[in-house]
Amino acid sequence: MGERYDFRTKRLHMAEDLVADVAIEADRAQSNYLLNVLRLKAGDPVLLFNGRDGEWRANIQPTGRKACLLVPRDQLRPQPQPYDLMLCFAPLKQARLDYMVQKAVEMGAGQLQPVITRYTQVQKLNSDRMAANLVEAAEQCGILSVPTLDELVTLETLLENWASEHPDRALIFCDELVEGSDGLKALQSLEGRPLAILIGPEGGFTEEERQLLVSKPFVHALSLGPRILRADTAAVAAMAIIQAFIGDYR
Repeated sequence: MGERYDFRTKRLHMAEDLVADVAIEADRAQSNYLLNVLRLKAGDPVLLFNGRDGEWRANIQPTGRKACLLVPRDQLRPQPQPYDLMLCFAPLKQARLDYMVQKAVEMGAGQLQPVITRYTQVQKLNSDRMAANLVEAAEQCGILSVPTLDELVTLETLLENWASEHPDRALIFCDELVEGSDGLKALQSLEGRPLAILIGPEGGFTEEERQLLVSKPFVHALSLGPRILRADTAAVAAMAIIQAFIGDYR
């Protein structure tokens, strides 16, 4: 795991470049939280990251009751390579979607791809809310790269464009019809390749969708065990299995 993270100091994601002694103006929500909720004072430390410049220790410089500057002082961690695991998922109702997005960040997803399937109940996404959840999870977990969020596509479009957009990436299809041991053997053959996971909707995949998936050479089926899981739970379980067997948990 390397150097121990500082989880006690407030961590904020910023859009601006982080440069020593170059002050950044906190936005209204950040200023209010730091000054009026946490009641931090001039000179108190915060941690800043932007997904490009690593993590920096900064000091608060109030400019009023509801405004402050953040002044980076020194870099604590260099910027790591972003996580490469891709999560493709059918949108869920809001509370479960919030949970899945947050856990995807924690489990090491670097790219989120929402996918419309036949039984998908939610046809539209609140992208701003999802993006805010990604940032908040990264702030809370000490992750320095916020995953990217792609535009919503249909399953058919995803598969049709896969070879051109993701030529080396294997797509792991979580399929309840696959025997557990067979799926784990298939995982071992994918070690070292970039990976994506596909989680279906609460109603599962249709037989036509399943046949379309298994017909693609880049698709590999994986069982998540003998129990039927909710879609948000399935996403966490799939990422845990993959990270443990062929990912960065090792």
